[in-house]
Amino acid sequence: MKNTLRILVATDCHLGYLEKDEIRRHDSFQAFEEICSIAEQKQVDFLLLGGDLFHENKPSRSTLVKAIEILRHHCLNDKPVHFQVVSDQTINFPNTFGHVNYEDPHFNVGLPVFSIHGNHDDPAGVDNLSAVDILSACNLVNYFGKMVLGGSGVGQITICPILIKKGSTSVALYGLGNIRDERLNRMFQTPHAVQWMRPEAQEGCQVTDWFNILVLHQNRVKANPKNAINEHFLPRFLDFIVWGHEHECLVDPLEVPGMGFHITQPGSSVATSLIDGESKPKHVLLLEIKGNQYRPTKIPLTSVRPFEYTEIVLKDESDIDSNDQNSIIEHLDKVVQSLIEKSSKRAVNKSELKLPLVRIKVDYSGFMTINPQRFGQKYVGKVANPQDILIFSKASRKGRSDVKIDDSERLRPEELNQQNIEALVAENNLKMEILPVNDLDVALHNFVNKDDKMAFYSCVQYNLEETRSKISQDADPLKFEEEDLILKVGECLEDRVKERNTHSKKDMAFTSSIQSSKDLGSKSSTAVGSAVSFSDDEDTVKASGSKPTRGRKASSKAADDTPIKTSTRGRGRGRGRGTSSLKQTTLDASLGFRQSQRSASAAATATVRSIADTDVMNSASSGEPRENEVEEINDSSENDDSLLSKGRKRTAPRGRGRGSTQSKRGKKSDNSAVQRTLMGRDDSNDDSEDEDNARKILNKSQPRATRNYGALRKGR
Repeated sequence: MKNTLRILVATDCHLGYLEKDEIRRHDSFQAFEEICSIAEQKQVDFLLLGGDLFHENKPSRSTLVKAIEILRHHCLNDKPVHFQVVSDQTINFPNTFGHVNYEDPHFNVGLPVFSIHGNHDDPAGVDNLSAVDILSACNLVNYFGKMVLGGSGVGQITICPILIKKGSTSVALYGLGNIRDERLNRMFQTPHAVQWMRPEAQEGCQVTDWFNILVLHQNRVKANPKNAINEHFLPRFLDFIVWGHEHECLVDPLEVPGMGFHITQPGSSVATSLIDGESKPKHVLLLEIKGNQYRPTKIPLTSVRPFEYTEIVLKDESDIDSNDQNSIIEHLDKVVQSLIEKSSKRAVNKSELKLPLVRIKVDYSGFMTINPQRFGQKYVGKVANPQDILIFSKASRKGRSDVKIDDSERLRPEELNQQNIEALVAENNLKMEILPVNDLDVALHNFVNKDDKMAFYSCVQYNLEETRSKISQDADPLKFEEEDLILKVGECLEDRVKERNTHSKKDMAFTSSIQSSKDLGSKSSTAVGSAVSFSDDEDTVKASGSKPTRGRKASSKAADDTPIKTSTRGRGRGRGRGTSSLKQTTLDASLGFRQSQRSASAAATATVRSIADTDVMNSASSGEPRENEVEEINDSSENDDSLLSKGRKRTAPRGRGRGSTQSKRGKKSDNSAVQRTLMGRDDSNDDSEDEDNARKILNKSQPRATRNYGALRKGR
C-alpha cells in the first residue's frame, strides 16, 4: 500500500439540482454525501471530481452551505496524507495561496479533493470566477485545470500536470476545465494552440515512468463532429482519461484503438434528464495505481433515486383502440404500475425506499394524445415525477429512427427547446450590419446562463479590436476616403461572419478571458499593424472642460514627434477587462487622427459638438470673410474628425428605420451648429445664397461620434 495510489473518481454531481422540488431537492446532496463516505471507507488518497460539481453557475446560498458542510464533515480530520505534490504548485493552483490544501498548517485536511470545472459551473463574470473558486478559497477543494485563453485568434492554452508521488509510484495529473466544444475542437486542429507539458527526466525517474491521467469535461458523442471532442485529438503519451459531462454511466475503462490509453466515463450521480442513458445504475470508480499499472473497481451508488424508463409504440399494441381514449389510458396505467413494481424489487434498502422516477416515451403515430399532467395526478405520492411521466413523440417522416433522436437528446439534454439569436435573426429576415450573429449569440448565452455582466461589452470590444487591426494594416490609412472606410468596415464584418460560419458557433475570444484589474494595469502592449499608439497621459481627454486636441495638430504631432505608447486592454484582442482608471483608445486614435476618451456614446456626441462649436466661434471672432469661415469649417471636418465622419456614414438598413432616425439626429445637432455660425455673421448678408451654402455644409459629413466604432464605454 505504500507504493499504491488510490483515487476515487466521480463526475457531474450537479449539487443543487431541483432544489425547489419538495421531493427531489435532496437527491444531489445525498449522492455526494455517499461519494465522500465511500472515499473515507475505502481509505483513498484523494477524491477526483470531473466537473459540474454544481448544477448552476451561480448556486444559491443553501446549495453552497450544504456543499461546504459535506466537504468539511468528510475532508477535515487528522488522517495523514501519504502522497506528495512535487510540481510547481503556484502553476497548478493559480489562486492567492498557490499550494495544495493539505499543506496549509492551519487546516487538518485528511481527504484532499481535486476538481476541475464543467460547463455548468465554469468561470464567468468580471473576475472570471466560478463556484468552485469559493470552495478553493475555503481550502476545501484543490481547483485545477482553469485555463486562460491567451493569444489571438483561436487562442492558446498550456496544460501543466500536477506531479504526485507516493513511494515508487509517480502520477502526472492533467486537468482541462470545460471550454466550448467548437472552440476546443478548432484549437486541437490548430498547430501549437494546445501545448502539453511533460515532467523532466530525473535520476531514478524517467519520463516514461510517469502514469499520465487526464481529466476533462467535454462532449464525447459525435452526432456533430464540431460539437464534440474526438479521442484522437488527445496525445498518445496519456495512459488514462476521466471523461466528464456525459451522464450515461460507462464506468468500465475502454481502450481507444491505436491510441494506447483507456477512457472511463463515470456519468452523473443524479439524473438531470429523464432519458434512457440516465436510467442505467450509477457508479463511481476506485482507481488503484502502482507504477505503470492500474486496477479499476466500480462501486455502485445506493442512495440514488430509482429511475425506470421504457418506450412503447401504440400501433404495436393489440389491446388499444385508436378511436377510444380510455383504452390508451388503461394501457398506459398498466405500464406505469409495472415500472413501479420493478423499481421496488430492485431496491437494495427496503427501509429507505424512495419514490421512483418513471418515464414512458410514447409513439402515438395514428393515435390521439392525452393530457400528461391530468394522467399523472393519480400517481401523486407514488412516483417522484407525476407531472411528466409521459412524453409523446412521432416516428420521423424522413426515415430517421428513434434511436438517432435519442442519441441527440443524450448529447445535450439541457440545451433542448432553446432558441438562439441566429434563429431569431433568420426568422425575422434581419440584416446585421455591425456585429456577427454568432458573437451576439455567445454573448447572450454568457449573460443569461453564466451571469456575465460584461458579456455584451466584451463582444463589442472584441469586434472593435478586430476591425481596428484589419483597417490599420492598410499601407497608408491617412489616404482613406469616406466611402473606402465604409467598404473596409463592411469587408471586415463579412470576413468575421465567414470565419464564424466556417467554424460553426465557436467560443469567441471574448469569453472566459477577462483579466483582473491588477494584471490589466501592470501590462502594456503596442498597437497592431501600422497603427499609431498613444500613452495614457496623451490618450486622456477629461470631461471637466479641457478642450480636445484638434485633428490637424494631432495628426502632425503623431507624424513628426517620437512614437507614443498606448495602454493595453488585456491579453489578446479586445478580451481584457477595463477599470475605472484605464483610458480608452478610440478607432480614430489608433489610426493616428486624434485621441480622446469616451465613457459612452452620448458623451462622445457631446464632445464632437463642442469641437464644432469651438471651430465656429474661432472663425466668428477672427473677423475673416465669410468664405474663409466656410473653408475653416470644411477643413476641421476633414482633419479633426476625418475618421469619425468617414466611419459614421453608411447605407440605411433595409426594412428598418434606424438609418433615418440617426440622420434626423445628426441634422438636429448640425442645425444648431450652423445656426450659431449664421448668428455670428452680418444679418444683411443673410440671403438665399448663404442659405444654400449652409445647406451644403449640412449635407457634408459633419463631425459626429459613431457609437458603433469610435465610442467605447468606460471600463469598470
